[in-house]
Amino acid sequence: MDKVTSIPKVDLSDFLSEDPKIKQQFVDQIGKAYKEIGFVALKGHFLGAELSEALYKQVRNFFALSNEVKMKYEGSAIGGQRGFTSFGKEHAKGRTEGDLKEFWHFGQQLKEDSKYKGVYPVNIEVEELPEFNRLGVEAYQLLEKTGSYVLRALALFIGLDEFYFDPFVSEGNSILRAIYYPAIKDHPKSAVRAAEHTDINLITLLMGAQGKGLQVQNKQGEWIEAVAEDNELIINVGDMLSRHTNNKLVSTVHRVVNPPKEEWHTERFSIPFFMHPVSDMKLNCLENCIDPKNLIQYDDITAGEFLVQRLKEIGLI
Repeated sequence: MDKVTSIPKVDLSDFLSEDPKIKQQFVDQIGKAYKEIGFVALKGHFLGAELSEALYKQVRNFFALSNEVKMKYEGSAIGGQRGFTSFGKEHAKGRTEGDLKEFWHFGQQLKEDSKYKGVYPVNIEVEELPEFNRLGVEAYQLLEKTGSYVLRALALFIGLDEFYFDPFVSEGNSILRAIYYPAIKDHPKSAVRAAEHTDINLITLLMGAQGKGLQVQNKQGEWIEAVAEDNELIINVGDMLSRHTNNKLVSTVHRVVNPPKEEWHTERFSIPFFMHPVSDMKLNCLENCIDPKNLIQYDDITAGEFLVQRLKEIGLI
C-alpha cells in the first residue's frame, strides 16, 4: 500500500450524479481513502459558506461571554452531552492531562412522539444569544444530511444496501460541538489542545479546518497536516463504524497540536459534527466484513453502551 502523505479529496456532487459510473467512482474513491487513511476532504456538501461563517461568529460571541455566564450552562450532570463543558475537563483515552479547550454541544432536536424522548438529553439554550441557538440547529441538520449521504456511499462500498444506515442515523444521538482553544498563557508542559485520539462515533464532519493544527497519523506512524480548502469539510471514520466494519474502514488517530511558541497568543475555534446512530443500534461486526484473513475483532455491543463506556474513559462521566 502506498504511503498517504495528504488527505484525499472527493466531491459529493459525484455521488449525487444521475450517471451511475460517476456515482460508483465516488464510492470507490471514498472507500479507498477510508481503508487507507480514514480521512477525506469533501466538497459539494449541503452546508453553505454563509451559514458556516455566521455560526463561527456566534461561537466566538459565546466563548467571549464571562465564565460566570458560561458556567450557567455547564452540562456535567449529563456527561457533557449537551451545553457547556469547561476548560480542561475532557482528556484523551489513556491520558489524565486535560486538553487545552472548552466546548459546547448541540444535540438532536427530537419530535414530540419520538421513542428517544427521555433517552437523549434535551438541548440547552443560551438566553444571551438566540442566534447561537438557531444557527447551531440549522448547521446540525445540514451536516446530518451530508453525513447520511456519505454513509450511503460507504454502505455500497462494503457491500450493503445503499440505505442501510438511514434508519440508524435519522434520529441518531449526534452532536455538533463548538470548541474554543484559548490563547496559551503559561507553558503547557505535556498538555496539548487535543491529545492523539480516535473519535467515538460513526463519522465526524469538521467544518472550517483551514488553519493548521489538526494532524492525522498515517499507517507508517507519520503525522500529516489535515487542512481543508474553503468550503470543504474534513470527514473521518469513528470507532463505531470501524468496529461495525471489523476494521475494514479505519478509525485513524489524530490530534490538535499546540502552535509554535511565537503563536501562543492566538486562539483557535473548531466545529466538528459527531455523527452517532440511535442508541440501540447493534455495532456487532458485519458478516460480510469477516473472513479467514480478517477474523472477528470485537465483542457485540450497542451504540449506547459503547458511548457510555467511552465517556467514562475520557473523563466526562
